[in-house]
Amino acid sequence: MPTHANAERYSGLSIALHWLMLLLIVGVYACIELREFYDKGTPMRDALKGWHFTLGLTVFALVWVRIVARLMGPTPAIVPEPPAMQALLAKLVHVALYALMILMPIGGMLILSGEAKPIPFWGLELPALIGPDKELAETIEEIHATFGKIGYALIAIHAAGSIYHQHVVKDNTLARMMPGGRNVA
Repeated sequence: MPTHANAERYSGLSIALHWLMLLLIVGVYACIELREFYDKGTPMRDALKGWHFTLGLTVFALVWVRIVARLMGPTPAIVPEPPAMQALLAKLVHVALYALMILMPIGGMLILSGEAKPIPFWGLELPALIGPDKELAETIEEIHATFGKIGYALIAIHAAGSIYHQHVVKDNTLARMMPGGRNVA
């Protein structure tokens, strides 16, 4: 897989990380939503919560690789160039999505730490970030849940923007991030 970008597309590494992280984020959200179908304390609910934590921390680990890959390679131009306000809004959405990919897992680790629960990560148990503090953990959990809802909106805006660019503006925004050098119709 080529890791370099050309004038028209992101690097293979950036493209692979983009789509892998989409799948991981879908998994993170699916696990936390599906847990509601199971009673507290049941093995399935606990497993879904464990996967939510593990997948969230995987996003956290990979976002750093993604940031480095993005900084190391050029950003292919959007052709035709979008209006300045539209470009600014897109940049703000991207920054917000990156902030979520960094801050949400940290929030999750703080919640588990404050609840004196283990932080699972692919069979390992990560160290607590803070000492037990139920009240702080509850406050962080409320913030975490609120930003989780904001995450749904940001993902929807990001997806709608790519669809808008593909089918209304008919520029190369989506094509720059498609795997395998494919153009999209």
